[in-house]
Amino acid sequence: MKSIKFTWLHLFISAALLIIFTGCQSLWIKDERPNILVIVTDDQRYDTMDVMPETTARIFDQGAEFKHAFITTPLCCPSRASIFTGMYAHNHGVHYNETPLEVPTFIEALHENGYYTGLVGKYLNSWKGEARPEYDFWVSYARGETRYNNPRLNVNGEWIRHQGQYVTYALGDYVIEFIQKASKRNQPFLLIYTPNAPHAPVTPAKEDEKLFEDLPLYRPPSFNEEDLSDKPAWIQEEPLLTSEQIAERDLFRLNQLRTLVSLDRTIARIMQTLSDEGELDNTFIIYISDNGVHWGEHRLVTKNRYYDEVSRVPFAIRYPPLIPQPYLDEKHVIGNIDIAPTALELAGLPIPEEMDGRSIIGLLKGETDWRKGILLEGWPGRGIFTAVHTGDYVYADIYENTPEFYDLTKDPYQINNVINDPAYTGLIEEYKDLLKSLYNDEE
Repeated sequence: MKSIKFTWLHLFISAALLIIFTGCQSLWIKDERPNILVIVTDDQRYDTMDVMPETTARIFDQGAEFKHAFITTPLCCPSRASIFTGMYAHNHGVHYNETPLEVPTFIEALHENGYYTGLVGKYLNSWKGEARPEYDFWVSYARGETRYNNPRLNVNGEWIRHQGQYVTYALGDYVIEFIQKASKRNQPFLLIYTPNAPHAPVTPAKEDEKLFEDLPLYRPPSFNEEDLSDKPAWIQEEPLLTSEQIAERDLFRLNQLRTLVSLDRTIARIMQTLSDEGELDNTFIIYISDNGVHWGEHRLVTKNRYYDEVSRVPFAIRYPPLIPQPYLDEKHVIGNIDIAPTALELAGLPIPEEMDGRSIIGLLKGETDWRKGILLEGWPGRGIFTAVHTGDYVYADIYENTPEFYDLTKDPYQINNVINDPAYTGLIEEYKDLLKSLYNDEE
């Protein structure tokens, strides 16, 4: 009788140990889904990558670069909300920098489904800066602060003044810390890395303050444009830039480029860390800016417009399993709204119907079914606009103003509005219909 009791006790213990062992073993099995690193710079124009040779060599030249990549609402907070949600601004509701985001993000979905998640840098202008629950690792600053020296950062819930530090390097250190921690886990990671370069006040690192002093002045045909008679009334009222304003814009441009140099060094360190930790080729890396900024084109020094200087951005993807050979895509129109559905597909998760963007994975695999054009929209006072961009043409409908239509194959600087040119009548009608279908989500 005792031996029977002893046998049953052993069987019970053995079964319990097997259950415990099986559970622990499942913890030891690595989730093989790819890591995702999304780099979002702040106010970086598409034509500034020349000052970032390390980033170009390590991401753009080793992956797919997209010539026609656009921000659907070229303003910081609406653009980032579109990145996080995969939705146009008229659907996610963030029209201005101060508007809070109140719809779910793809980060929440990945966090709930096994990804180790982090954000290092800027979140949204409307957010006070404290750590958010969908992020396991959090380093950010209050609202839209863009201080470069001695930044005050919320580090996983604790506010810390980083006295004597330059923000680009400090944020880079936290990215490296995140990668080193993530590489020791059995989960894939998602990191949203959002440095504030090259946003105003564009304070270069001390070692870069004198760079580019011999750089030629930026004077494209559209610079401080004299004849605005074919433009909408809101832009015709813009006065010519004064010599003082031009000098300020020239310095702003130089300092933007200078801040990108320190960012380039930092991204090189990050890429090296990914390599050192054995995570580089298993990390799907996206590089994009949240919008560009005018340097005096059409007399403008703003963003939140539909001209290419502010709506078109650098965009590249590095991921050897899908992009074994680097290439430049000069055909397809890509947008910030495509990042969220791409991340969901990579994670093996369903893409919600309410997302306006499309996963780019199919394009990387050689599929040909893609959109013809993308919607641009904004709410800047009397300049409220909706526009459609196909890479070669852009049509803009402006509230209570003359519409604009540009043939970028002949007029890349968007100087000559051909909205009343009979040669374009048929094409303009086609674009009006395309814009309507995009806005009504009928495409």
